[in-house]
Amino acid sequence: MSFTITAPALSAQDPFCQALQHKIDSKTKPLGALGLLEKVAFQVGWMQQTLTPSLSRPQLFVFAGDHGAAKAGVSAYPQDVTWQMVENFLAGGAAVNVFARQSGFDLAVVDVGVAHDFAPREGLIQAKVAPGTRNFITEAAMSAEERDRALETGAQLVRQAAARGCRAVAFGEMGIGNTASASLITHVLTDTLLPQCVGRGTGLDDAGLSRKRNLLAQAATRYRVAGGDGDPLGVLAEFGGLEVAAMVGGFLAAAEAKMLILVDGFIVTSALLVAARLHPEVLAYCVFCHASAEPGHQALLDALGGKALLDLGLRLGEGTGAALAWPLVQSAVAFLNDMASFESAGVSNKD
Repeated sequence: MSFTITAPALSAQDPFCQALQHKIDSKTKPLGALGLLEKVAFQVGWMQQTLTPSLSRPQLFVFAGDHGAAKAGVSAYPQDVTWQMVENFLAGGAAVNVFARQSGFDLAVVDVGVAHDFAPREGLIQAKVAPGTRNFITEAAMSAEERDRALETGAQLVRQAAARGCRAVAFGEMGIGNTASASLITHVLTDTLLPQCVGRGTGLDDAGLSRKRNLLAQAATRYRVAGGDGDPLGVLAEFGGLEVAAMVGGFLAAAEAKMLILVDGFIVTSALLVAARLHPEVLAYCVFCHASAEPGHQALLDALGGKALLDLGLRLGEGTGAALAWPLVQSAVAFLNDMASFESAGVSNKD
């Protein structure tokens, strides 16, 4: 599938960029006093090419999929936790449910690859490509066809949201073993040493962490011996999950539709890395919501030039960091639209 992603002109000489920066600088505050909020305000206005941007109908998709490598011991939890947590999402009891309700997100859970059959119900999108991936330690996780079907699933859901008037989208994920998947994607696509990409995930002890590192080293060696060349889509098929592939498609479709994209933590950012390797323009539409406690996330932020709004030591996933950061993004747009200027307030500006 193909995407056409463009970004508006970004230049200090561009008249619109000058007008937008002037509006921000003319607010009743010292220059730059609102820090990163000023950068977010500029980004949203620039993306939408308006001095009065809006962020209507925010949507959060939680993509769920199982990983064959989970059965090899890369996680502290059994694979069944994936479908059990999906049930928890649907019942409204998970952290992402709490934060999404608090922040006003529409929340949808997407079964793109869980090794379980769910009864139809409200809030569940059934889009299963396969009942999980294969064990990437010994073979490729997905075929090219499975990967592409998952990509298309994510893209179509985002396009449908855009057609409903959604202008801001966030992605979350659920899949036991997916920090291992993100670690390998990060390692191969950023050339970061593998031990620096591998964290405790769901809470591995020292022995479990050592086992995880050893298993992922085997997977990386298998890939290189087979002639792996770092092609982003190839890396995604080798090590990704179906939920990760769906997010890649979602990122690309959101950027194509010029939506603001709220980037969550380690697993979600690994999907963004693949998307950005395919279409670097996607980064123009991304706000990095938080810095994960997973060590590999910093390598991703460095590779993508990302500056996170929050650093709370989070490592839960699910889209929780995006939901928590959303009020800050709203605040950035609110000050741009509603805060008085020196002139309108009759306040003397600096000499």
